[in-house]
Amino acid sequence: MKRRTKIVVGTAATAVVLGLGAGVATASAVGDDVPLTGADLERASEAALAETGGGEVVDSEANEESAYEVEVNLDDGRQIEVHLDENFAVVSTSENEEGDDGD
Repeated sequence: MKRRTKIVVGTAATAVVLGLGAGVATASAVGDDVPLTGADLERASEAALAETGGGEVVDSEANEESAYEVEVNLDDGRQIEVHLDENFAVVSTSENEEGDDGD
């Protein structure tokens, strides 16, 4: 094989390997829910508690379904999932049928 051909083939193979590696890393990062911290946690919690009229925030995360999801345990034993957009506005709420996970 000519030297130029070897360089082209080697460069192409490296690009494919690097591209596949980046694709796998991106796919796993996108599929994972990320716990909220700091100011995002504070803002999401405030919005969720305002929506539910009180309760205790037991879990929160950034995810694929909505920008943010906050789980709130209510005094009556129900757990409400509050979905927020990227501006911390309520998009939807639903009762978590799995109940209080205690997290």
